[in-house]
Amino acid sequence: MEVNVKKAVKMFFSSSSFEMIYFEAIANALDANADEVNIIIRGTKDKKNLIQLENLSLEISDNGVGIDNSRYDKFSKLFNVELAEQSHKGLGRLVYLCYFDKVQVDSIFGNTNRRSFIFSDSFEKKSGSRIETCEPQNNGTTFKMTQFAGERLHRNEYIQPAYLKKAILEYFYPRLYKEKISGREIRINITSIIDGVTKSELIQTSDIPDFKEYQINYPIGLFNSVVMYYSIKEVPVSESRIITGIAIDDRNMPIDVIDPENRPGDYEMIFLLIVKSHNISIVNESRQAITLSNSDLNAIKVTFRDAIAEVINTYAPKVVAVNRESQEYLTRVYPHLQGYFDTKAIGYASRNEVLRRAQEKFFNDQKTILGATELTDEQYQKTLDLSARSLAEYILFRQRIIEKMRSLNKDNTEYDLHNLIAPRFSEFKSDNFIEDVYRNNVWVLDDKFMSYSTVLSDKEMGKVISVLTNGETTDDKDDDRPDITLFFSGDPNDVDKKVDVVVVELKRLGISAEQNSIVEFQLDTRTRRLAEFYNNRIQRMWFYGIVEIDTRYKMNLINNEFTPLYSNGTVYYKPKKFWLDEDKTKCIIQNVYIMDFKALVEDANTRNETFLKILKQKFAEQQS
Repeated sequence: MEVNVKKAVKMFFSSSSFEMIYFEAIANALDANADEVNIIIRGTKDKKNLIQLENLSLEISDNGVGIDNSRYDKFSKLFNVELAEQSHKGLGRLVYLCYFDKVQVDSIFGNTNRRSFIFSDSFEKKSGSRIETCEPQNNGTTFKMTQFAGERLHRNEYIQPAYLKKAILEYFYPRLYKEKISGREIRINITSIIDGVTKSELIQTSDIPDFKEYQINYPIGLFNSVVMYYSIKEVPVSESRIITGIAIDDRNMPIDVIDPENRPGDYEMIFLLIVKSHNISIVNESRQAITLSNSDLNAIKVTFRDAIAEVINTYAPKVVAVNRESQEYLTRVYPHLQGYFDTKAIGYASRNEVLRRAQEKFFNDQKTILGATELTDEQYQKTLDLSARSLAEYILFRQRIIEKMRSLNKDNTEYDLHNLIAPRFSEFKSDNFIEDVYRNNVWVLDDKFMSYSTVLSDKEMGKVISVLTNGETTDDKDDDRPDITLFFSGDPNDVDKKVDVVVVELKRLGISAEQNSIVEFQLDTRTRRLAEFYNNRIQRMWFYGIVEIDTRYKMNLINNEFTPLYSNGTVYYKPKKFWLDEDKTKCIIQNVYIMDFKALVEDANTRNETFLKILKQKFAEQQS
């Protein structure tokens, strides 16, 4: 051979699949006008039921015209192909040597001539072939491959007839369909004999679907014409599949047009894009990969997908119904992106991809508006729309927090709830409100608390006092930690302004009434500690205990003169005199709320859903 075989194998088939052996052998047989191909796989298994690769062999024979002198000359020279076959590089046979060190070739041509040679790394045209005269017989060629050279098969299915039947059909749909419509019957027999156990499959042109044609009237610049062949039929769900590819050199090159997550229900769908190019090749020399640029390939995918969608809308009503449900789901769960979803991609691209593209369009619109120095009337309306969508995005985030809170149970720790409201050991300032808005969820207590100036989560009382006194008191060593402390309705940095303070204590779910009642003692402790700043730095104080209220604890609250408040759960309130000395000469008013965990979550949900309903209705009206 005029090119070093070993180097050529490494160069062109370094990442080849074992399947390519079958594909190339069948393609060569069909090119030699064969109408029957026989594949026999032989092997043994070890004690672990694994294939012993050293004993694996393949025999692939056909009844084509045989390897005459002209074909042998072409076989011996890489890249030496006829003008009409310029897309065929003559490299396919190299794949045999990726997996086998020895390929014995025997071929009958002219009915009375037998050519024999060994195809290996050391093959040379001059000394490699022997021709003998033989008794008249049918033409044909046999390749016997032995001495397995690969490291592994990668997949055991590569020697299973059932799998190979599907793989060969999928790869040769364009070629076999062409033979079928010409009236020519092709038979491909696949047999495996492993440890004496024989399995067989048969491929016939009658197995090829009766494809219909869909003419694409907007051909892509690279091609003279583009036609889609398609077949859709209902099958059991276990047999459902979808095949999409470009037919190149009568072979199907798979391309991902429909994401695997969009399984076609109980359909078998085959879509082949038949292209005629401007005398250029769009696959690599070994015909294993498409060589188009990403932009050209994406253009093909969009054209292909749109054609597939039109066909499915007509012939696969069940898929249409599923896609419609997917669109309704996206609109319901992400209403702020309504109008940004690529409806043609729903049911074909992955849901995450559809969301990503919609989010990108949304962000691009935001950047365009924010970058404008002056707004036209149209841009002003767009600004209002984007503002509403941004708000909807935040409301949807809040709904996710509510759902997470609903999922909490007695197996969760107090910290799980704590971190959902405000991550422990965090500090939030109003100056960073926009940056913190997706981390600080004190709105679950009450939306008015979002007007905070400072939020301290699980910080020592000394830190609370330091913030309250604007840093004047920094040597307070009190390391007792309120769960959450909020300062609002004022600026603690302004010594002339008093602030309101909210203190929140949390208890895990599933504990006893006695353990829950500790929250009242904790709130009393916080009241006493903050009292020295009352009427000085503090104008009002509220204290919240978030617990799980059972019947026993409810009676405890009633007997201590707590008053029930309106709620979706159970909330009790009590303003009481809080004495600061034993002689009862000094006191302040302590406003205490004991709130059931369910009330916290469901009241927040009611408020949030009100906003969400208004926004969803607005977007639905805009869309219609």
